[in-house]
Amino acid sequence: MIRSMIGLATVLWFCIPASAQIQPHPTLNPPPAAPTTTAPDKPSTQQQKSTDNDTRNYIKVHTEVVVVPVTVKDRDGRLVGDLQREDFRVFQDGLEQEILKFSADPFPLSSVVLIDNDLNQKQAEQVQKSLVAISSGFGPADETAVVTFQEYPNIVANLSFNNDQVQDQLKRLELSKHFPGGFGGPLDAGPVINGRSQQTGVPNVGATPQTVNKCLDDAIYFAGELLKARGRDRRKIIFLISDGNNSRYNKHKFDETLQLLLNADISVYSISVGHALFQHETGRLEKYAGGTGGDAFFAGKANELERLYSRVTEQARTQYILAFSPLETNRVSDYHPIEVRVRRSGLDILAREGYYTSTLGPKR
Repeated sequence: MIRSMIGLATVLWFCIPASAQIQPHPTLNPPPAAPTTTAPDKPSTQQQKSTDNDTRNYIKVHTEVVVVPVTVKDRDGRLVGDLQREDFRVFQDGLEQEILKFSADPFPLSSVVLIDNDLNQKQAEQVQKSLVAISSGFGPADETAVVTFQEYPNIVANLSFNNDQVQDQLKRLELSKHFPGGFGGPLDAGPVINGRSQQTGVPNVGATPQTVNKCLDDAIYFAGELLKARGRDRRKIIFLISDGNNSRYNKHKFDETLQLLLNADISVYSISVGHALFQHETGRLEKYAGGTGGDAFFAGKANELERLYSRVTEQARTQYILAFSPLETNRVSDYHPIEVRVRRSGLDILAREGYYTSTLGPKR
């Protein structure tokens, strides 16, 4: 397994501080001057000049470092793992940047498996059958949490390196027991045509469009909060399984949530389930994935889900890592777009679309 290749050198290489302060060692104080009775409070010309030249309290050097995980695939969707530093080009605000650090080493994962718990009955059953397979993609160096969400997120398993514990929680998890939308309960009024019950002839209340109560943006924000304190020596991902539906009443909006993810170097890997693709509900999932350098997938059946789980973890673990110190480009805007290119033709690139300057520390 490639996870055994994870080395301490990679950990040390990318733990780059956002800023550094240079302060020379203080010099020894001169001996006290002889007592004098003239102008005791006024420093001598030599003392004043020495004070003016003393810069040891305010010499500072600020270094900004932007880390960009990159996935490269060929046109058949296979990962490309033989590229070198010179194969990559990075642009910020349209200006090419110098790549200071490069790594193709695999990274351990810190992940939140975020599961939609407001699916219809068929979707919930498909996801339920596949859940145990999620844990097979994680190893002893990875830490994983499991969170479900409807209107509010709920922690099923806290971040843990104990993969057996995560697997046990996934086995016991029961999704969508309420089965929204009326799927065969005692209060159902029988078959309905054009909104009218064929038993009573009166309009059926359940035939009206159901209000979406689940808050997708809030759930992703919550998962980001769980991961943001993890360091740059780990790949931080949100492993999202959802039909893509989202309430209008999220506390955290899309832009705010995306900023949190970019600030914390978190990527979203989304798997759309059920009829999300045909109902055009995958847009938000794809925007989170594309904006953070993750990826978006679709699965219609349980066996497809199981295959995708291992694919997601492999892809997240084996990204290239590029780091650059941005040149003085557009200092007016807090957000800076990024573009990554490769010199080899016929390849598809997945990378974060930008970053926020405010996350790199105050300017000097």
